[in-house]
Amino acid sequence: MAGTTSDAGKSVLVTGICRWLARQGFKVAPFKAQNMSLNSVVTADGAEIGRAQAAQAAAAGVEPTAAMNPVLLKPGSDRRSQVVVRGRPVGEADALGYRDFKDRLRTVAAESLAELRAEYDAVICEGAGSPAEINLRPGDIANMGLARAADLPVLVVGDIDRGGVFAAMHGTLALLEPADQALIAGFVVNKFRGAPELLEPGLDMLRRVTGRPVHGVLPWLEGRAIDVEDSLALTAERTPARAPVQGRTLRVAVVHTPRISNFTDIDALAVEPGVDLRFVSSPQEMGDADLVVLPGTRATVADLAWMRERGLDTAVAERAEQGRPVLGICGGYQMLARRIHDEVESRAGAVPGLGLLPTAVAFAAEKTLGRPVGSAYGHPVEGYEIHHGHSVLDDGAAGDAEPFLDGWRRGAVWGTTWHGALENDAFRRAFLADAARWAGRDFAPAPDTDFAAERKARMDALGDLVERHMDTGALLRLLEEGPPGGMPVIPPAGVPDV
Repeated sequence: MAGTTSDAGKSVLVTGICRWLARQGFKVAPFKAQNMSLNSVVTADGAEIGRAQAAQAAAAGVEPTAAMNPVLLKPGSDRRSQVVVRGRPVGEADALGYRDFKDRLRTVAAESLAELRAEYDAVICEGAGSPAEINLRPGDIANMGLARAADLPVLVVGDIDRGGVFAAMHGTLALLEPADQALIAGFVVNKFRGAPELLEPGLDMLRRVTGRPVHGVLPWLEGRAIDVEDSLALTAERTPARAPVQGRTLRVAVVHTPRISNFTDIDALAVEPGVDLRFVSSPQEMGDADLVVLPGTRATVADLAWMRERGLDTAVAERAEQGRPVLGICGGYQMLARRIHDEVESRAGAVPGLGLLPTAVAFAAEKTLGRPVGSAYGHPVEGYEIHHGHSVLDDGAAGDAEPFLDGWRRGAVWGTTWHGALENDAFRRAFLADAARWAGRDFAPAPDTDFAAERKARMDALGDLVERHMDTGALLRLLEEGPPGGMPVIPPAGVPDV
């Protein structure tokens, strides 16, 4: 599944196809050879992979593994990324240095795909960005490079809501070299709003000028987002408005730092009736929020500096001094410390934290990956950890602080290293009730909100979308027979064969 652009709907469509195939009785797995994302998760065997692939595996009803996302790039700045191979970090690289990894990574991707194909009835592969990024084609391992190496049929999905979808689809095909074009089996139009008959003339022309079928027109579906890859997708679509509980509302502000990571932690808050959730990047936007969340980040020190430039540090500190709730998760928890020493991510050395918890943070070269279990507010809690920073009590004294999910709490300030904790329903309700009490809000969480059921319903909705609006017979033929032969070639605009 390739896309005309990033965020065209590749991840969502792969999730839907996995769900549909699993419901037909197939054993199916997702695969993304190379993923650039700050939204990751830890598998049962301790490997770090993109959270989108974990969600796709859940849609398929299988346990996620490192083979489903063998290469994960985690940007730490505009120029450098941590390279994670088969779930373990192997180093840092900029765009030029990354070329030195390519031969090894190509082999790792091919071996991982072969592993999945040997175990599963079907493997649905997701591309990265667009296959028409022709400047990257010689070293490509995730788009047409993968498709050609493994002889995979390719569908191209385009987001019609952005406009220009027909030009994007035709242009994507035309920019590919002939051997790559031969693998393009058809198109899928995504996020269509309106009367289907108005679209038909455009579809007819697309079929004529490309010689390829359109395998589906997917209508706009509210609330379809599931564990997306990057913060470009942090829109109102992720946080649909929920009816308040008897007129009571809890206002939650999530600080949207430049390197925000694992922002899916707040999805469980968004499903709560009465929770008004928004992302903020200034004290003015934070405004009258009852609860402020400092989420995870791939660059704790740099994002803390960004907060200071905007006065967000002062705004958060003033809230805490007033006894108004603040929750820090992973990197956000590290920011709450008195001091931070980082010679790993930022290499900035000693940096003062926000000083809202009696802790000190030191960054270690070895990354901590785990799936801890524990309890809080008398309820069992499961989560996952992904961090280099380690927090300890500063000067060894807790004072008036108390332990909280491998972190600390002092008054209305909570900090934890655990991602995913808010997905535990009973714990989430107890935490929100406590936060509301500190904020002086007349709010009580609904007693029956089930986050796992909400995610399952979204996956089922995507499976329904595929079943109702795609040519599923054509999908099965592509899975059984591979790329269709005899596809016409559009003369590329002077693009040489690689």
